[in-house]
Amino acid sequence: MKNFFTSLFGTLAGLVVFALGTCFCGLLLLILVVSAGKTPPQTVDPGSYLVFDLEANITDSPESFSFGSLTSEDAPTLQLRALTRTLRAAARDKRIAGVLLTGALSPSGYGSGYAALKEVRAALQEVRAAGKPVKAFLSSASTRDYYLASAASEIVLDPYGMLLMPGLAARPMFYAGAFEKFGIGVQVTRVGKYKSAVEPYTRRDLSPENREQLEKLLGDLWTDLLADIAGSRGVTPAAIQKIVDEEGLIRADTAKAAKLVDRIAYRDEIIAELKNETGRPGANEPFAQIKLADYMEVAAEPGLALKAGASQSVSRSGCIAVVYAEGEIVDGEAEQGYVGGTNFSRELRRLRQDDDVKAIVLRVNSPGGSAAASEEIQRELRLAQEVKPVIVSMGAYAASGGYWISAYGERIFAEPTTITGSIGVFGIFFDVEKLTANLGLTFDSVKTGKMADALTITRPKTDQELAVMQRMVDWTYAQFIDKVAEARKLDRAKVEEIAQGRVWSGKSALDLGLVDELGGLDAALRHAADRVGLGSKPRLEEFPRKKDFAEVLSEMLNQLPTSRLPVRHGLASRLSDRVAQELKTVESLNDPRGVYARLPLGLTVE
Repeated sequence: MKNFFTSLFGTLAGLVVFALGTCFCGLLLLILVVSAGKTPPQTVDPGSYLVFDLEANITDSPESFSFGSLTSEDAPTLQLRALTRTLRAAARDKRIAGVLLTGALSPSGYGSGYAALKEVRAALQEVRAAGKPVKAFLSSASTRDYYLASAASEIVLDPYGMLLMPGLAARPMFYAGAFEKFGIGVQVTRVGKYKSAVEPYTRRDLSPENREQLEKLLGDLWTDLLADIAGSRGVTPAAIQKIVDEEGLIRADTAKAAKLVDRIAYRDEIIAELKNETGRPGANEPFAQIKLADYMEVAAEPGLALKAGASQSVSRSGCIAVVYAEGEIVDGEAEQGYVGGTNFSRELRRLRQDDDVKAIVLRVNSPGGSAAASEEIQRELRLAQEVKPVIVSMGAYAASGGYWISAYGERIFAEPTTITGSIGVFGIFFDVEKLTANLGLTFDSVKTGKMADALTITRPKTDQELAVMQRMVDWTYAQFIDKVAEARKLDRAKVEEIAQGRVWSGKSALDLGLVDELGGLDAALRHAADRVGLGSKPRLEEFPRKKDFAEVLSEMLNQLPTSRLPVRHGLASRLSDRVAQELKTVESLNDPRGVYARLPLGLTVE
């Protein structure tokens, strides 16, 4: 037996040494790959086209380096501000002859929302205003793709391509039947007749109130998209609506007849035209071009030109801090992709105490989450507001907890397509009593008080426990109402009327007094710069800071990928991915009191 254990432990030790050695070699290889992959900045030949491949996810916050990205097959990430800055640089750059859009967007998480795309469209229109063509070559274009491409001076569609434009839809998945089948119990507490965040887990369909608010929300978003497209294409919104209703999947010839595209041509024909236009007609020679990712490095500036053609030097007398709140709001520390109450508040506190920071622009792209974390963040923003301006820019989402942290901003900007409001609160409690009973598992307890095991998931909540939790939800909702009324200088009764957990578009929010002005991140930055007198080219600092290779390397041991599953495109895998994502959202609900200010779970606009 002794020899057995000696052999066993020896084998295990050998495996550990082998594993560590493999890990080290893998790390060394990765370092060499990264080092070798670093190329000097690209040069821009005169008369080049800037090639903007839409195969990307456009996010608000900058993405930190990760080892996983080296092997990931996911679409690359483009930061919104870097993208719009690059396009504006192209408008001013005499070496850039025009812009070519191609490919299709790959939205993920809270990226590539219509609010962000509206800002990209504005930057493309500045390229056109500079007298440079913006050409779009499309194959199979979704509504998002076409909305962005509609800002182009010319749209070319592949003969066998189509516009996938059936209109906007929200089709949430409901789990109540599945939970009942598997023996998972769900109990909820909530305030607000429109607070539908828990409906996917308690119902099998939309409630009348939820259907009402979604119809209004999608109607507002669609109206704005139609207006932008119609204005760019020289047609009426009614004409676009007619073909959308009649076709949905619009063939190339139909799209051209409806003036949604200018020409029908194959990719090789477009390439040949660009070769002639850029003076490179040779058969084996590409047209003069530079990829967007390469040009981002070439056109990088320490600050952002807030006014086209500004010639002022970058201010060194102070900076504007651009702080990104993107993702679920969760309690405690949080990793990238979430807004942690503890670490986000710590960052705000540091910026408040930094005399070099003259103003804070808070960019919110969040559906909300933990009420406690939202309050922790709001508290720091209120303290910051006492010593320097805090300007809020709302992205695709700034709802519930996202609105909670925004409310006290000195001035709030939103896009017409921003999803905001949802001023309401809920609690959700799962139990596995029936599930475990079906498996033959039972529980017993010893406790020192009636409420000692109130947070257990092994049984449903008692009436007394639910009553206590409902009182907590009611109190939190009252606090939410009071804060919005105070921050927005609105009558409390008015806030109660427009709250009720109802979601609003940015346009409706403006009419209701929940935001101050329609506009994107650039508009908020211009306002902040004017507010503190930093001129047209202020120095901008982004937070949380983007981690570089060296920083991530020090944390890599628990981040190195061990395997890579093949990309899955089947219907079953897509369904399972959606379920996994929504259950991941449920897992992020970590408020210590179990009280949440969040958008309806699973609300996505397609």
